[in-house]
Amino acid sequence: MTPSSPEPAPSSSAVAARLENLHRRIAAACRASGRAADGVALTAVSKTQPSEAIEAALAAGQRVFGENRVQEAQGRWTDRRDGIEGLELRLIGPLQSNKAADAVALFDIIETLDRPKLADALAAAGLRVGKPVRVLIQVNTGAEPQKAGILPGETVELVEYARATGLIVEGLMCIPPAEESPGPHFALLHKIARRCGLETLSMGMSGDFETAIRFGATHVRVGSSLFGERKGPETPSRD
Repeated sequence: MTPSSPEPAPSSSAVAARLENLHRRIAAACRASGRAADGVALTAVSKTQPSEAIEAALAAGQRVFGENRVQEAQGRWTDRRDGIEGLELRLIGPLQSNKAADAVALFDIIETLDRPKLADALAAAGLRVGKPVRVLIQVNTGAEPQKAGILPGETVELVEYARATGLIVEGLMCIPPAEESPGPHFALLHKIARRCGLETLSMGMSGDFETAIRFGATHVRVGSSLFGERKGPETPSRD
């Protein structure tokens, strides 16, 4: 059996057209929900994407990107980040405590805080470099044992703990179970956020971001609808 050829990178024109279409869909979903379109930010999920795809998205005006792995993101963004005005990098994958310093150095916000040990590590890393550390709390709304995230009933306590360490807790993030309707999970995340006095909700991906907007999403994470389907390693890292 001959090895398969690498998947071709999407063309610049294809990425630009998809990005324009996504913005139209986001705006339409916002209008349908009585919300301002500029209240929802699009995070381009750039994990596993080749350099050509990243450059195409940047050329089309995209400035917010989400990455799953610290080491992979370092290779992709370390040489780029100082030369791109308005760039925002968001870590959207599970994070080991021993990678906290690297994550704080590279990312503008960590969306996957889900345990006190990681909060301690992030706070300590921020103090060492003198950088305020912005975070979201990842909530495992489906209580899935294989998935990262704090359980819903423990979220308020973790938010308070993280705030006490000096972290800037901006909001919550979730990834609903693939086999369930996402709406109830988005509604639950919104309810918990209100209880905690948080406004940022990172929820919704390519297949359900319009539903997420209806339930109050402020950030949607889109990969395949922008770059096309692409296979890559997805082994979660945990303590």
